[in-house]
Amino acid sequence: MTATRVATENAPAAVGPYSQAVEAGGTVYVSGQVPLDPATGRLVDGGIRAQAEQSLRNVGAILEAAGLGYGDVVKTTVLLADIADFAAVNEVYARFFTGPVLPARAAFQVAALPLGAGVEIEAVAVRA
Repeated sequence: MTATRVATENAPAAVGPYSQAVEAGGTVYVSGQVPLDPATGRLVDGGIRAQAEQSLRNVGAILEAAGLGYGDVVKTTVLLADIADFAAVNEVYARFFTGPVLPARAAFQVAALPLGAGVEIEAVAVRA
C-alpha cells in the first residue's frame, strides 16, 4: 500500500515533523488541527467557539485538498484544554457534521495543547 501526503495552503502548515494529512488505502487521516488562521499563522481570537470553528475549517480545507468533505468523515477526535468547553465545542461541531450518519467521536481533556490552543480536532475520512 502506498501512502500519499495531502497538503494545502488553505490550512496552517504543520507545526512539527508531520503531514497535514496522509491518504492510504482510500482512507485520509487528517492530523490534529488547532485554531490557527492559515493567513496569519496565529491563533484566532474570540474564545472557544471561534477556536472550534477555525479548527474545523482547517480540517475542511485539508479534506477538500484530498477531494473529500465533512460527509466523508467517519471518525473524529476532539482534544480540549478544558472539558468545561465541551458543550460550546459541540454546538459548533454540530454545524459542520449534519449528515444522517455522524462520525464516531472521542473527546478528551488534555493537560495542554500546542501553542496554547483551547481545542484540537483530528479526523479520519474514507473515499467512497
